[in-house]
Amino acid sequence: MFSLQNKHAVITGGGSGIGKAIAETFAKQGASVHIIELNEENGRQTVASIEKAGGKAYAYQGDISDQHQVMHIFNQIGSLDILVNCAGIAHIGKADTTSVEDFTNVFNINVKGTYNSLHAAIPLLKKKGGGVILNVASIAALVGIPDRFAYSMSKGAVYAMTLSVARDYLQENIRCNSISPARVHTPFVDGFIAKNYPGKEKEMFEKLSLSQPIGRMGSTEEIAALALYLCSDEASFISGNDYPIDGGFIKLNN
Repeated sequence: MFSLQNKHAVITGGGSGIGKAIAETFAKQGASVHIIELNEENGRQTVASIEKAGGKAYAYQGDISDQHQVMHIFNQIGSLDILVNCAGIAHIGKADTTSVEDFTNVFNINVKGTYNSLHAAIPLLKKKGGGVILNVASIAALVGIPDRFAYSMSKGAVYAMTLSVARDYLQENIRCNSISPARVHTPFVDGFIAKNYPGKEKEMFEKLSLSQPIGRMGSTEEIAALALYLCSDEASFISGNDYPIDGGFIKLNN
């Protein structure tokens, strides 16, 4: 079950965190993985990890907010069956404390970057006769999260784009879904805590962990397992849906 044998999967942000876990999981299940990553070294390291385990992977350095770069990379790849839009950045701030520069940066990467990848991938999927798109949204698209104005805006847009793409390309045999993680323990989270809460790292990690009713953060492997299912043939009846993977955050927080 959940085989991706003979599939070509493009994963943006596949060099670290959730994207890396998805890349490694997909490769383990037989996919040839194409990683688009701003950090060239991270991309290379993920490829090396996949190849060491016997899988096939390729890395492409590029900025997903730049449509010219994205189109060039997808033209190099040439053919794909799966697109996972995982690349993104976070931001802390309310509407009146978020600078226009920070707002624009979040928009360019999280929203325009997702659009750029969709714009480049969909013609290739149509040419192939169909395929699967998975967007990584966030619980911030579904509920109010304090001090996450720009980030919530961007993930709300990702959620809305998911529904639009799912509707528009049903007849082309293209499925599109999204997943909405709560807090997931990644190196990004550790760096985020260290940068914003110096000297209080342990306290803040515990506080953020306990904000999930289940009592901990998610693991990247848990997110990757859901991504695998949604991109596999076993999920062929699923399109136009968002799947929270949140330790009970949305429904069980009181």
